[in-house]
Amino acid sequence: MNPFDLPSAVTDASTYQRTVAHLRGRGIVLPRFSELAAPGTMPAGARAMAEAADSHAPDARNLFGLHWFNEAATLAGKPVPAHIELPSSITGVPARIVVMLGRHFPMIQAHKVLAAYACLAPRLVTGMFDPTHHRAVWPSTGNYCRGGIAISRILGCHGVAVLPGGMSAERFNWLEKWVTDPADIVRTPGTESNVKEIYDACAEMAKDESNFILNQFSEFPNYLAHYAVTGAAAGALFQGLRAGAPGLRLAAFVAGTGSAGTLGAGDHLKEEYGARIVAMEPVECPTLLYNGFGEHNIQGIGDKHVPLIHNVTNTDIVAGVSDAASDDLALLFGTPAGRAYLAERRGVDAATLDGLASLGLSGIGNVVAAIKTARRLDLDADDVILTVATDGAALYASERDQHLARKGGSFDQISAGEAFGQHLLGAGADHVLELDHRDRQRVFNLGYYTWVEQQGISVEDFERRRHQSFWRGLRAHLDIFDELIARMNRDIGIAQAA
Repeated sequence: MNPFDLPSAVTDASTYQRTVAHLRGRGIVLPRFSELAAPGTMPAGARAMAEAADSHAPDARNLFGLHWFNEAATLAGKPVPAHIELPSSITGVPARIVVMLGRHFPMIQAHKVLAAYACLAPRLVTGMFDPTHHRAVWPSTGNYCRGGIAISRILGCHGVAVLPGGMSAERFNWLEKWVTDPADIVRTPGTESNVKEIYDACAEMAKDESNFILNQFSEFPNYLAHYAVTGAAAGALFQGLRAGAPGLRLAAFVAGTGSAGTLGAGDHLKEEYGARIVAMEPVECPTLLYNGFGEHNIQGIGDKHVPLIHNVTNTDIVAGVSDAASDDLALLFGTPAGRAYLAERRGVDAATLDGLASLGLSGIGNVVAAIKTARRLDLDADDVILTVATDGAALYASERDQHLARKGGSFDQISAGEAFGQHLLGAGADHVLELDHRDRQRVFNLGYYTWVEQQGISVEDFERRRHQSFWRGLRAHLDIFDELIARMNRDIGIAQAA
């Protein structure tokens, strides 16, 4: 399956009709991308379904909750995504650093469930994917495959999670409760950086035509969903902030590299507000920074390759963050001693403490990258940096315990002060690269070895991603997808889809 052949029409009428009957029998209607970008535009029945759904269960009504406005806050009288703003007493910089919280997405408490839906929905509505026949295979480093399994359960199809065996125990605990068969959890060798091993496992599975591989790293609908949905949500948040301070500028959007899907929101924000796009990657695996490699523990990012869906030539900055920073700050934010230090010595209020304690490792990494960006660019109090916390701290209790054990089992006020000073106040502009034309071309060229030599993408397809006209052209598919989803909902004929 060529990832450049985006579905734009029904390709198999009989499969399409089976899918319509299957979804009708399960009482399922599908949200349009435009509705997830602006949940207020959903039909009242759909909004009511989402609000009534069990957000921790494979409840089909959760499909209409795959957006950033669950647990919405209010700014300037308008709903905005749940977020925390970090005070300068934490960051040490005057710029306003604001973190959107992905833990309010349903079922997996991470925003990757949006990407999973985005990758499968266009195949459902064009008759390419048959939920009565195909197995949906979700290659991932943890959250995307959980999102895929959740979507598979809702649709009543067979889902298979493929992920490195060294990922956090909590990911596997969740998967073991949600898969229909233990064999549907495929553990590949290594940890976060071992994505090629995932690809190799999927290549073997693809020899069986009933296995339908949905590779987030090469699925352009992943990029498009974040461009449209996450980008619009971040824009709404910035507009809410600016309503109270009209002089604010959106200086940057920060997201971890990972599949590069979330970085697609940066393209939206750059077009609308002139924001710089900052890719955060682990110093221990500095692929974009230094053509480097290695193992790291900021789970969700950095995989020794450049994803096919990364719009590299529109990326402005790469900021490297160390495992030591994310692991130590997880203890600072998540232990009694750390919280006491922040409250008593740094004057951090209870609400901010709770927000910090909710951040997962990649969210912490994004915060550090935002601080480093603010220092590198010498941003002031009128500058806003938006970033995301993909998931929550609940996925990393075992990782926190392991790091505490490595530190001798003790994390006291002195340890807290050291972590604060080193990783927050001391987060300087080291391992931060502002990309010029030559740097962008270098990083872009790195992708050749994965996608052309290993994965069989043609040089012509690979090359056309170099130019922004390609990425702008992709966006026409959002309207096409919405029209196809609306058609399928009409054929399903359930009232809430009206």
